[in-house]
Amino acid sequence: IFASSVLYFPALVSTIIPYKALNDFLSRNVENQASPVYIVLYGLLIIFFTYFYTAITFNPVEVADNMKKYGGFIPGIRPGRSTAEHLDFILTRITLPGSVFLAAVAILPSIALALLKVRSFPFGGTSILITVGVALETMKQLESQLLMRHYEGFLT
Repeated sequence: IFASSVLYFPALVSTIIPYKALNDFLSRNVENQASPVYIVLYGLLIIFFTYFYTAITFNPVEVADNMKKYGGFIPGIRPGRSTAEHLDFILTRITLPGSVFLAAVAILPSIALALLKVRSFPFGGTSILITVGVALETMKQLESQLLMRHYEGFLT
């Protein structure tokens, strides 16, 4: 969502600034979802924002301090600073394949647009991710409700 917002900004600029060469360039390369420039920029922005969001939401120092405070530890790693460094290292390594996967799923519709020479596609990568996420969460909640009802009947 953040990457899409950043990529819509040049379209806004092109409507404000009446410079034909700039408007043509932005229209061909940045606003056109089937252009290679758009696809590469979109993928790179998704990877960047994945790292950015992860850095904001997960604080390895805080997690390491909480682990130390409550007696938890990672086998082979000293509690405290070493644990925080280890968590940061692992988080960085896990985030890379996750961000590349997110970028691949998000740019897949744009690649399909480019290859099939289709003018418009009603579903973007972000909407596909949201739809699948909601469907999986709904299935998980239904499963837990069915399981809870099964145990209620078993106990009474």
